[in-house]
Amino acid sequence: MLPIDPAADLGRKAWVPCPRCEDHRGCATCEAGRNCPDHWRYLLSNKGSLVHLQCPGCTHVWSWETGFGSRHRPSGPAR
Repeated sequence: MLPIDPAADLGRKAWVPCPRCEDHRGCATCEAGRNCPDHWRYLLSNKGSLVHLQCPGCTHVWSWETGFGSRHRPSGPAR
């Protein structure tokens, strides 16, 4: 199990299902699409609409494309 990232800040939370532990399943608040006080994720950083998250329960770290705002584009030659 990974430690909580040193950049994790309780003031920066996201409500996105964790793809590893899926602890939101069966939670009425989460299933209703509301911000649950128990099933939140650390929002570690973002680049445009690509966010980097960590689950405080299982400590899984992953990236998620939100689809909002400026889309993340991979580095490479300009087109």
